[in-house]
Amino acid sequence: MASSSSNQRSLAAKEKQPFARATLTSSSSPSSSSWSHSTAMQSKSVNGPPLQTSNRPKVPAKRSVTPNHRDHFNVDNDLIVRAKSPKRSSSNHSSKPHDQEPGRVRVAVRLRTRHVEDADYADCVELQPEMKKLKLRKNNWSSESFKFDEVFSETASQKRVYQVVAKPVVESVLSGFNGTVMAYGQTGTGKTYTVGNLGKNDASERGIMVRALEDIMANISANDAVEVTYLQLYMESIHDLLSPNKVNIPIVEDSKTGEVSFPGAELVKVRDLDHFMELLQKAELNRHAANTKMNTNSSRSHAILMIYVRRPAIGAADIDFPSHELSKSVDGPGIAGVYTVRKSKLLIVDLAGSERIDKSGSEGQLLEEAKFINLSLTSLGKCINALAENSLHIPTRESKLTRILRDSFGGSARTSLIITIGSSERYHAETTSTIMFGQRAMKIVNMVKLKEEFDYESLSKTLEIQVDHLTREIDRQQKLRDNYINQMEKKLTECQLSFAEAERSLVTRSEILKKENSCLEKEIKSILSELSDQKNFNKLLSNEVSRLEFSFGQCKLHQLENTRYQNKLLDTTQPYEMRITELEKQLEDEHAHHHCAKQDAESLRMLLSDQNSVQREREDEISKLREKLEENDQKKQNEINELQTKLAAILQSSENTKNELGSLREDYNNLSLEKEKVFGELDAVKQRLSIEVKHRAMFENDLKMLKVLPENVADVEDKKLHMRPHLSRGSSSFRTTIGLHRSISGQRVTIAEFCEEVGLEKIVSLLSSEDVELQMQAAKVVANLAAEDADQEKIVNEGGLDALLMLLQSSDSIPILRAASGAIANLAMNETNQGLIMSKGGAKVLTNTATRADDLPTLRMIAGAFANLCGNVKLHRVLQREGCIKALLGMAESGNTEIIAQVARGFANFAKSETRQVNQGHGKGPSLLIKADVLIWLINNTNTSSDSTRRHIELALCHLAQNDENARDLVSTGGLTAVIRMSSESSREDIRNLAKKTLKLNPIFQAQLREQR
Repeated sequence: MASSSSNQRSLAAKEKQPFARATLTSSSSPSSSSWSHSTAMQSKSVNGPPLQTSNRPKVPAKRSVTPNHRDHFNVDNDLIVRAKSPKRSSSNHSSKPHDQEPGRVRVAVRLRTRHVEDADYADCVELQPEMKKLKLRKNNWSSESFKFDEVFSETASQKRVYQVVAKPVVESVLSGFNGTVMAYGQTGTGKTYTVGNLGKNDASERGIMVRALEDIMANISANDAVEVTYLQLYMESIHDLLSPNKVNIPIVEDSKTGEVSFPGAELVKVRDLDHFMELLQKAELNRHAANTKMNTNSSRSHAILMIYVRRPAIGAADIDFPSHELSKSVDGPGIAGVYTVRKSKLLIVDLAGSERIDKSGSEGQLLEEAKFINLSLTSLGKCINALAENSLHIPTRESKLTRILRDSFGGSARTSLIITIGSSERYHAETTSTIMFGQRAMKIVNMVKLKEEFDYESLSKTLEIQVDHLTREIDRQQKLRDNYINQMEKKLTECQLSFAEAERSLVTRSEILKKENSCLEKEIKSILSELSDQKNFNKLLSNEVSRLEFSFGQCKLHQLENTRYQNKLLDTTQPYEMRITELEKQLEDEHAHHHCAKQDAESLRMLLSDQNSVQREREDEISKLREKLEENDQKKQNEINELQTKLAAILQSSENTKNELGSLREDYNNLSLEKEKVFGELDAVKQRLSIEVKHRAMFENDLKMLKVLPENVADVEDKKLHMRPHLSRGSSSFRTTIGLHRSISGQRVTIAEFCEEVGLEKIVSLLSSEDVELQMQAAKVVANLAAEDADQEKIVNEGGLDALLMLLQSSDSIPILRAASGAIANLAMNETNQGLIMSKGGAKVLTNTATRADDLPTLRMIAGAFANLCGNVKLHRVLQREGCIKALLGMAESGNTEIIAQVARGFANFAKSETRQVNQGHGKGPSLLIKADVLIWLINNTNTSSDSTRRHIELALCHLAQNDENARDLVSTGGLTAVIRMSSESSREDIRNLAKKTLKLNPIFQAQLREQR
């Protein structure tokens, strides 16, 4: 108890210092209490019973309102603050046991799904989720166990990660406490996916940011306010992701409260979840990211999302306010007491991943970014170490990142840390560093404080609203009176104007009527004169009618005469018309016969031309046959001359043979004498054979332990080595092998122990053995050793590479070819070895082996070796010249899924390294893959069912599209259509983002997209 009190006093004294020294846990190991247990207890401490109002001092009625901040906290064991939120959580925490370490930093670990590139590496991590432990393998014999608050496997859902890691922190923020959720780990292990994934296509894939704000928006009322600021720390410079033009934002620390602020940063009030998603999408486009060897979309900056929650909490302070005066005729709420407000802040931090330059391949600008990332993470690690070791000095000012996180570690915030790791042995050092970071962070205990203030601002606003309301009411009444007087005056003026207007209109109307009367009189006179004229015109018309009737009678008589004349004319002309009709028909028939004759003549002309062409072809064939006949005659004459020459040589050799026969007879006589000696030696050899048979039985027993050795060469068969004695070898190498196996009899050893005990030089020498079984087993051991980086140089120095290439050239054994190909594939993972393989003609040897081999596992090993060599841009020209690219296309025709996956990986490595060189200004021109017709193969296989193959093909197309010289080929072959489809339909978000970025940056692609629209 005395120790706990002293620690609390020490923490309280350092409350205003940056990264105040935190209280350590009672033991060096993390607490054994479960994550859910601690979560429940902290939630209980946050949502516990309200503070007793009777213990608060009453505030005088005329108290000054100048203080604007007050922290409420009660000291109970570990300084747990109990406060009650206005909107209670639906979960009931009262029945859960008390948490012994409510302020301790909670740490969870999440395992990343294995990548295809790590398929050749063993696992170095073993998870025990039910015990909340993991085992980290140090070597092949021992491992170390670590315990965390929660352990997530690679199958854990985003929802479960949020519920366990972030939800308790979000509930604390809603109750008035500051909170922090941070992701830490090596690059490419899924930090951004865990924290910042938007889940555009699948809501279940949403990360912590979206789910946290969704919970906050679901648990606030109309009186609450939620605001966000989204920043990135890029090369020690703070940029605003919501307003990209704001850079180099300063950090300001309040000397009294220790709060950190960012003047000038964009602070946006969130309306709903859709509004927040739009902000995150905008920020995602502004965040710095790049393509490295370890991650296609590697974050190059630390992202910090700050969510500010402001919630009113009605206090019980007794302040005498004349509420009856304020509540009269006022629509707003009455003020019976002083309101309090809880201002809390949630930090969600997505740290950029630490990386090793030799593995990530960063150079140029990427190298500078990696330096700043590693420096800031190193500074954070120093602060965590100092806090965990209870150091007197906390180096918070070494980096802006540690200044921003000063309240999260050793401060007053409730903090949850999720570390992400990979299981591959390839990243053993990075995984170990990440786990140790989490272990040290678990020893830090923060002093959680309630962020509550008197809401003088709301009180002032309420009074201002009421004053404004009364003022508006007085103005309204005054305006009503003024409006009434104005309306009466307007009506009087309108009446006067309407009376004068009516008088003027009557006078005008009378004048108009007088004018109309005079006009009507004139019109009547004119109408009468027109009537008289009409009568005279009617008389003339009657006379004309009588004349026309007389003429009509005369016309009828003439018509009857014309009719009789026409009838007679028809009778005489009818025979002539019939004759004309017959002549016209005959003329039509003649035209038809003439047309048919023309068609027949045309067909005869066509037949004649065809016959001429056939005649010419036959003449050409006859001339060719004559030429061939002459060539054959010449060849036969040459053959006759050669046969005559050979006959003379044979005669000469027969003479030599006779001479040799005489010498052989003499040798035979000598050998017959030696025969008796050989029989004597044979008896001695039989005795030695019986001894060696016994040794062989012992050796077969020793070989059984080789079955437990790990084999990196896929599909290697024949688990036993059968030794055959070779009498002609003088038993020197055989005795070495027998001694080698005797040294390991009776014990189970690993390949490393086997190599140390026997010697790598002896194992490599067995590759040149005449015994096929011995060669096969030696090749297996070398292949396993080649999987380790430390042993690769030794193998090359001992001549192992030369021996393996010789085996591929000389051996026809499928197991030997398979093991040797796998060994070369493992050696090809090292850049130095890649150059050696190419300089020794390894590309040509592998190409020839792929041509003559039909074993699928062997072809997969060769494809893997080519895929590793394709990642070295210096070797591309040689690979093309030696026919390696065509060999890969040929192996893909086998139809085997694993072989096709290796082929796709090789093309992806080739395109990635080639495009990187072009973008850095070290090369130009279209891709060598396009010249080798690889682009067509990639486009035809974009819809393959294998996820790994499809991912490599999509990456290869994206990298090819990043080279402007390849744009027109992609458009003409349909590659652009495939990239457009990948930007929306790819199953991987990093590939979708890479495809969108590629389409956006290329002007030719943009022009094509505009034409398609």
